[in-house]
Order: sequence, then C-alpha cells, then structure tokens
Amino acid sequence: MSKGKSNGAIVLSACLLGRPCRFDGKDKFTPELAFLLEGRNVVAVCPEELGGLGTPRPPCEIRGGHGADVLDAKARVLSADGTDRTEAFLAGAHAALERAIASGAQEAILKERSPSCGVTSIYRDGALGRGPGVFAALLSRHNIRVSNEVRALRRKMK
Repeated sequence: MSKGKSNGAIVLSACLLGRPCRFDGKDKFTPELAFLLEGRNVVAVCPEELGGLGTPRPPCEIRGGHGADVLDAKARVLSADGTDRTEAFLAGAHAALERAIASGAQEAILKERSPSCGVTSIYRDGALGRGPGVFAALLSRHNIRVSNEVRALRRKMK
C-alpha cells in the first residue's frame, strides 16, 4: 500500500486531514499521512459529527468496557458532564460504516485514543485504557482492516 501503488478507497478519520471536528473544535492534521494518501480515494469521516454531536462538544469516554461492548449494549458512552451519548455514537458509527461500504473501502486509518476511532487505546472508565472505539470495533466486525495513524505511518515508511 505504498504511495501511488493502490487507488482503492481508504477510510480516514477526518481530523487527520485537518478538519476541525474533534471534541475541542481542533484537528489533528498529519501532513505526512496526507502526503502518503495522495492519489487514493480517501473517505474522510467523523462518526461523532455523523451521529449528530456538534463541534465543539464535551469530551466523552466509554464506561463499562470498550467499543465492542458498546455495540453489544454492555457499555455506554458518557460525556464529561454525565450525559449518555451512546445512541449518537452508535448512529455515527453506522453512518460512517455505510460510507465505507459504499466506497468499497477495505481499510481504515483512524485517530487513536478517540472513543469512536481509537484502534487499540481509548479513554474508558476515567483513564486511558486498552480496547477499540465504537467505530473501529464496527469496522472490524465488517472485515475492514483498521490501523491507527502512527502504525500506518510506520508501515508506509518501511
């Protein structure tokens, strides 16, 4: 999957492309990633915005498990003020999945530590912990490969 080698669609957390859609109204633009994806069909999504959450918004975390547990109704997503945002996270993950499937994407590069997009680490139960976010878990269940931005850059630089 080196630059210019594949034109297949790839899902990308929109904040990594510079869209100010994070909870704090900022982005996490990663120029090296944008360069490496040049020429690819990039499907940029923010599941939290697709679920109807505005930007900026209170930070959220998963309580009682990780993203797969939210999908299985065993955990919830709560904002810092205690508001249950589970339904918005589920709706956004499913809307983003629809875009991924419609594009034919077989892989995704997602922002680590996000309760939606985290691949191996998310904020849960008051601390940074292991596990996927809601959208990352949903993509995995649909056999779409997920990677975080750091791992994707390391893989592409080899």
